[in-house]
Amino acid sequence: MSDYEFVDHSHDVVVIGAGGAGLRSTFGLAQAGFTTACITKVFPTRSHTVAAQGGISAALGNMGVDDWRWHMYDTVKGSDWLGDQDAIEYMCKEAPDAVIELEHYGVPFSRTEQGLIYQRPFGGMTTHFGEGIAQRTCAAADRTGHAILHTLYQQSLKHDAEFYIEYFAIDLIMDDTGACRGVVALDLATGRLHRFRAHQVILATGGYGRAYFSCTSAHTCTGDGNAMVLRAGLPLQDMEFVQFHPTGIYGAGCLITEGVRGEGGYLTNGDGERFMERYAPNAKDLASRDVVSRSMTIEIREGRGVGRDKDHIHLHLEHLGPEVIEERLPGIAESARIFAGVDVTRSPIPVLPTVHYNMGGIPTNYLGEVVTLKDGDPESAVPGLMAVGEAACVSVHGANRLGSNSLLDLVVFGRAAAKHCAATMQPGARHAPLSSDAGQNSVDRLDRLRNARGSRPTSEIRLEMQKLMQNHAAVFRTGETLEEGAQLLRKTYASFDDVAVSDRSLVWNTDLVETLELENLLQNAVATIESAANRKESRGAHAREDYPERDDENWMKHTLCWVGGPGTVCFDYRPVHRETLTDEVEAIPPKARVY
Repeated sequence: MSDYEFVDHSHDVVVIGAGGAGLRSTFGLAQAGFTTACITKVFPTRSHTVAAQGGISAALGNMGVDDWRWHMYDTVKGSDWLGDQDAIEYMCKEAPDAVIELEHYGVPFSRTEQGLIYQRPFGGMTTHFGEGIAQRTCAAADRTGHAILHTLYQQSLKHDAEFYIEYFAIDLIMDDTGACRGVVALDLATGRLHRFRAHQVILATGGYGRAYFSCTSAHTCTGDGNAMVLRAGLPLQDMEFVQFHPTGIYGAGCLITEGVRGEGGYLTNGDGERFMERYAPNAKDLASRDVVSRSMTIEIREGRGVGRDKDHIHLHLEHLGPEVIEERLPGIAESARIFAGVDVTRSPIPVLPTVHYNMGGIPTNYLGEVVTLKDGDPESAVPGLMAVGEAACVSVHGANRLGSNSLLDLVVFGRAAAKHCAATMQPGARHAPLSSDAGQNSVDRLDRLRNARGSRPTSEIRLEMQKLMQNHAAVFRTGETLEEGAQLLRKTYASFDDVAVSDRSLVWNTDLVETLELENLLQNAVATIESAANRKESRGAHAREDYPERDDENWMKHTLCWVGGPGTVCFDYRPVHRETLTDEVEAIPPKARVY
């Protein structure tokens, strides 16, 4: 029998997560008159969006000719034709208005001499459908995410959104019809369980980079929303596609923005050669991230790395000069000094591809509604449940995300979710009563873990999982390494039944929270490595050496993955949307993806 008692709340909409997507949804909903609760396990301005450096893409044309159709082309190509073209059209078309809105809300963008928003080049961003280099990424120096996150939090407070800070969302409340009716969360300050009723729950919980040993993600990026969806019996989509950022600081994993290369930075190998000219003759250092990451890995594999062990690459920006670095890349100079001991005005930064972004996640349409398979319909919306941001798979990023499209994704689809709620709901509508056992699964789960006195500490299981993922589901993959990794990970997941949570007199403790996060990470990791073993082609960030070619005939489709336990994984598929949303632009047919 549990000794927990629920504290009950009722709101029109509950948003879980206070990063860019969660806050854009939250303030948009509050602005529309909905009673809106935002549940976040860290203070809002500590959400991982604060770490986004380079900028947000939009075809404003402030630094040269541009067009949202060119942006759409680049995004479809970057996705390796796995992105849904209706959603990509929506995002790229809405981008200029969304960015101008941010400017009006108070985001302090860097400026041109004419006073316009400053825009820098970014990887894979072109003009004239691949002919030129676009300056499309709107920047606030190299702290764009920080600027956007603080602005959105201030707007949310201005519109009287209600925040539940340092609350850990445990599980969705689903009714017998398959509709979401709310969420259960743990108040980390008191250990009490809170039950939130809502007509819509919006998951904005971010990615799960911490499933890997080396990543740019904050320690909070544990895929909580994804795991809640899996436990509710719903699938995740395209989990095999994990982006490695080419330039994480060697030995630390700390991100060095693509904006460095956008400002003229370049990579060299152990021979001092600017090797990207061989792999991407046109785009060179500004090829898409998967291409640059694989090129760096090949250089290291073939013995042309730098350093004593020839196991990393150099990133140069010393030629830019102190004035440019101080004006446009001050945070990078600071990070390099702290984490690499490098003065970037004099020496290159040692870098290595590092896990950075999850293209996969909770399947949604461009309105933000979570979709699943039901009665043969591959796009059946789940009532009462939405997802936005990195937790969602819209899919605008497909098999590989272009740099600076992530902040755009957050803002455009956070905004779209709020608009959809405003168009389909009435503020203050009455809630139907919950069943007497609503949330009991969360109580049972907490009781089980609070009393877990096994032989394996949480940290030991987590480290084993992270090293497995790093070694078996990395930049290059083979069927043999993936299958071996999947088998080992099943054992690691099964050993979670033997986890040890420290016995303390307090109702909660940090060990319990980390164990809850570990369970979430294990479910995400299993979905990732099993989906990667299942997809027998190379596409975008999923590069298989035993299947080196893209296979549009058999694999131009989204993977849907259900995880019921260590050995119970099943798959289904839904088609890629190859048709556009309007007749303003034609669908972009597949072709070879070269830079």
